[in-house]
Amino acid sequence: MTLPNELDDLLKLAAETGTALAPLAVDVDAGRTDGHEAYRILRDSGLLALLVPQKAGGAGLGFGDYWRVLAELGAHNGAAALGFNMHHVVIGALADAAGTRLPPAAETFRSWMLDEVVNGRKLFASATSEAGRGAKLRGLQTRYRLSDDGTHYVLSGRKSFVSLAGVADYYVIAAAAADGTEDTREVSHFVVAADDPGVGFGPVHHMSAMYGTSTAAMTLDEVPVPRSRLYLGVEGMSLFKVVREPHWMVAGYTGAYLGIAEALFRHTVDHVTAAPGSADSSVVHLELGRMSARLRAARALVHEAGDLVTAQRGSLEANAMVHAAKYVVGEVGPQLAQDAVRLCGSVAVRRGHPLERLVREASFAHVMPAKPQECLEYLGKAAVGVNLYDARAFAW
Repeated sequence: MTLPNELDDLLKLAAETGTALAPLAVDVDAGRTDGHEAYRILRDSGLLALLVPQKAGGAGLGFGDYWRVLAELGAHNGAAALGFNMHHVVIGALADAAGTRLPPAAETFRSWMLDEVVNGRKLFASATSEAGRGAKLRGLQTRYRLSDDGTHYVLSGRKSFVSLAGVADYYVIAAAAADGTEDTREVSHFVVAADDPGVGFGPVHHMSAMYGTSTAAMTLDEVPVPRSRLYLGVEGMSLFKVVREPHWMVAGYTGAYLGIAEALFRHTVDHVTAAPGSADSSVVHLELGRMSARLRAARALVHEAGDLVTAQRGSLEANAMVHAAKYVVGEVGPQLAQDAVRLCGSVAVRRGHPLERLVREASFAHVMPAKPQECLEYLGKAAVGVNLYDARAFAW
């Protein structure tokens, strides 16, 4: 399937795909189905190649427009949109490097991975989080070493919160070098196939929301990884990349949570409009006005931040803006959820109703990195002139 190149056409495709995803949300949220059908629909849509450069067969979408497409999907099915984003988190660095000449090993890796997405329709996922550490790269307990004969790497460890577990074809694993001290160990990323020897998954976590992300623990027991599957062919670049260009790691899913906020407002308006007398109430008008103002402010910030990354990727202002967008969307979603409960009453807490699910989902923005306090710390340090390109300034 050839993706359109114009944003309006891509948003239309996302809306059509979202319409197919929406009916699945209730059963998946309730744990009656595993949610895998949603990812089949996303594969078939061709949207897995959104970020892939046009020369390689994708849409070549920039970060800001990607957030717009992600918000459209999130407004229909929040969990599927989050899983969809996990794929793009690991494609993002390749897309960011489009048009940049790379060393031969990196070029070979990039060509292979993009071909797997475009022609193989393969789904990728990220596996970073570990128990007690979250998604931080410092202190990782998952280790890698080069085999004795130098032909491959060997990975061992356990990841605690892996989305698309049992769904994705490949997982990009963050691991620390086996040698060195806690502070000097290099952190690298490796692509592990779901069926590689030594790869295993635990049962899917039964969460209070976002069950459709198919999140579970992952074990890596002496997993052999060909040297060709070292991400971009370079060891020790992971922490450097996160510090210089944190937009994927700390805020990729912000668009999905904006979509959830959009859906919260839309369902609230629909309910109020259908209730006799409510649509004429000045009190209701004020409440909806407050919700609309909050949503508009969050949307404007997300769009400005995303477009700034597209135009000035890695600049201090772009990095600060994505932290601000992540923080504000994480605050606005729960605020809109409270407003919805106040305006809609029992409907918003009735199990199986879209509003009830959205109320629960909105709070999960705070679970994903960067946490609210980390976003604020980043912005505060930016305000006083701390060198934000210095990895020692953060706990990453």
